[in-house]
Amino acid sequence: MPIISQGYSNVLCYWRHHPVAKGAKVTTPHPFAARATGAQAHLRLIETTDLHMHVYPYDYYADRPSDTLGLARAAGLIQTLRAAAPNALLFDCGDFLQGSPLGDFIAQERGLAPGETHPIIGAMNVLGYDAVTVGNHDFNYGVDFLLAALAAARFPCLCANIVGARGAGPLGDTPLLPPAVLLQRDLLCGDGQRRPIRLGVLGLAPPQIADWDRKLVQGRMQTRDMFETACAWVPQLKAQGADLVVVLAHTGIGADEHVPMQENAALPLSRIAGIDALLLGHSHIAYPAPEAGPEGHGGARRGHLNGKPAVMAGFGGSHLGLIDLLVQHRDGRWRVLHSESRSAPVYRRNADQSVTPLAEPLPEVLAAVRGDHEATLRYVRRPVGRTAAPMHSYFALLANDAGSRIVAEAQRWHVAEALAGTEHAALPLLSAAAPFKTGGRAGPDHFTEVPAGDLAMRNIADLYHFPNTIRAVRMSGAELAEWLERSVGVFNQLIPGLQDQALLDPEFPGYNFDVIDGVHFQIDLSRPARYGPRGDLREPAARRIHRLTHLGRPLDPKAAFIVATNNYRAGGGGGFPGTGPDRIVLESPVTNRDILLRFVARQGTLQPPCAAAWSFVPMPGTTALFDSGPNSARYLPDLQGLRIEPLGTTDAGFARYRVSL
Repeated sequence: MPIISQGYSNVLCYWRHHPVAKGAKVTTPHPFAARATGAQAHLRLIETTDLHMHVYPYDYYADRPSDTLGLARAAGLIQTLRAAAPNALLFDCGDFLQGSPLGDFIAQERGLAPGETHPIIGAMNVLGYDAVTVGNHDFNYGVDFLLAALAAARFPCLCANIVGARGAGPLGDTPLLPPAVLLQRDLLCGDGQRRPIRLGVLGLAPPQIADWDRKLVQGRMQTRDMFETACAWVPQLKAQGADLVVVLAHTGIGADEHVPMQENAALPLSRIAGIDALLLGHSHIAYPAPEAGPEGHGGARRGHLNGKPAVMAGFGGSHLGLIDLLVQHRDGRWRVLHSESRSAPVYRRNADQSVTPLAEPLPEVLAAVRGDHEATLRYVRRPVGRTAAPMHSYFALLANDAGSRIVAEAQRWHVAEALAGTEHAALPLLSAAAPFKTGGRAGPDHFTEVPAGDLAMRNIADLYHFPNTIRAVRMSGAELAEWLERSVGVFNQLIPGLQDQALLDPEFPGYNFDVIDGVHFQIDLSRPARYGPRGDLREPAARRIHRLTHLGRPLDPKAAFIVATNNYRAGGGGGFPGTGPDRIVLESPVTNRDILLRFVARQGTLQPPCAAAWSFVPMPGTTALFDSGPNSARYLPDLQGLRIEPLGTTDAGFARYRVSL
C-alpha cells in the first residue's frame, strides 16, 4: 500500500468508478437526484462499521444461520443503494478484523501466509470500498498482523492519529498507515454532464489503543488526540485541493466539550470548520436510529451533529449508514446545498418477533469467504470438555452469572501460578470478570447461552468474546471498593415504593459490569450512581456498595490486593479506579480465552458456582423492569432469592420482566 510522501506535500490520490452490479435491484431515486438541476448532483455516502468479522450471515456461537448480521447480507443492500444513486461511495469505520470465531481462527489458529488475502479484506475488495479507517479492535492481534491483512486491500486504509512515531505536530508524524486520501470522482449532474470532484477523506481511531493493547503495540506505534489531528489535517486536505472533506472516525457520540485524548469525540469533531460529513463507529449503535423522530442529538436536526451530517451503522452489518448530499458546482468549487442522514437496517423484526431479512446475501461475497467459513465451523465444533450445569448471560445484570464466575476462576488459577514465588504471592488474589453479551444495543439475540453437557470451542468463545490477554493489578481495599462503585453504575437510581422503573442505564455497556470474585457485597439502588457510564465521577458523596466483605470480614480499605483481569481493563479501559499501566504487576501475551480453555481441560467437567457474590439491598414495595433474551424464560427456576414476573415481549424482541426488590 502506498504511503503519503515525506513531508506530506501530496496526499494519496485514487480514481475509481463503481458500475452497478449486474442484477442489482433499482429502487426509486432519492429526491436529491430528482431535484438536481444544471451543475447540481446527488452524492451518496454509504457506511459500514464495527463489522467485527461478521462476513457470512451466520452466528458461530449458536451455530446457526442469522438474518440479522453479516457483511454478505449488508452487501445486498449496498448494491440496491448504489443502484439508486449514480454517485455513490462506500466506506468503513473500523473494527473489521476481530470479533467472531472466524477472525480468531484466521489470526490465532490458521495464520495468514505472506501474500494471502484475509477473508474480510477479500470480501471488501469484492464490494469495491472507496476507503476505510481502522478501529481499536483491529490491533488486537498485533501491528504485524494488521499490516499483513491490509496489504491485500485494493482500497486505501487510513488513520492519521495512530502513527509510527510522533513528530512536532500531526503533520510531522511518521505514518503507520496513510493519514488521508484524495478520492477523485466524476459526478453525474442534473444537466447530464460529468464534473470532477475531489473528496478529502481522513481516518481517525481512539488513542486509547496504546493502553488497551500496550503489550502488542508498544514500540511499534504512538497515538495522538483525534480532535487535534483533525484540526491539523482538514486544512491540509483543503490546501491539497479537496472540494469536500469526509471524516471516517472510529469514535462515538460522547461529551460535547473536547478533552485531551478523548475516546468518543464525535461532537467536538463536528465543530471543526471544513468537515462536510462524519462517518462514525465504536459505540455499536445505529445513528440516527431508524425509528427516530425529526429531532436528533441535543435537539439538532435528525442525523446531524452541530449542523454536520453524521451516521453510525450499528454492529456486525446490522445496518448501513447513509448520508445523501445535494451538492452544487459554482465558480470553480463544490458546496453542499442540503444533506440527509439515516441508518438502514438489513432486517425487520415483526410483531410476532420473527425476523424478515431486507436483503439477500451477495453471492460474490459468500464465495470470497466460503472456504474459511467452513474451516471455522470445523474449528468451533471441536470438543474441549463438559459442564455440569448451563451457563448463560440472560440474568447476568440481575443475579449470579455462572459464566463470568468460571472466567474469574480460570483467571485466578493462572495468575496464582504466574505469581508464585514473587513478592506478590502472599497478597489476597481476587479476579474481575464481566458478561460480554447482555443484549442492549446489540439486540435480543446478543446473549451467551451454553447448555449443560459437552463443551465445544464455540462455547469457550461465547463465554469469552474478545482476544484479551491476561493482566493482574495491585490495589488497595479502598480502590477495590471504588472499582465496584464504577461497575454498579449500570443501574439506574430507583425511587423507593415506585413501581416499574427501568432498572438499567441504556448508556452503560454490560461489559463494564465487573464482578470481583472473592468478595461479597450488596448494591443500594436508592442511592445515585457514583460514576457515570463513561467512568466520570458524578456524585462524590454517593455510595451504593454496602457490606463489602472479604473472607467473611469487612474489607480493610488499607489492605493490599491483587486482582486478575484483562489488558483492556488493566490498561484503563472503562475508566476504572485502581487501574492503569503503573498498577500492573503481571503482563502476559497469553489470552484470557486460552486460559479458560486450559482451565476447562484441567477440570474435565466444570461445576459452575451457584452461590451469589452480590445482591440488592431490599427495597420493599419497589419494582423495576428488566429486559432479557427470548430464551431466558427457561432459566427462571434457577434464579435464587429473586421475585421476578414475566411481562411478555417488547417491540424490539426482548423478554420483559418485573423484578420486585
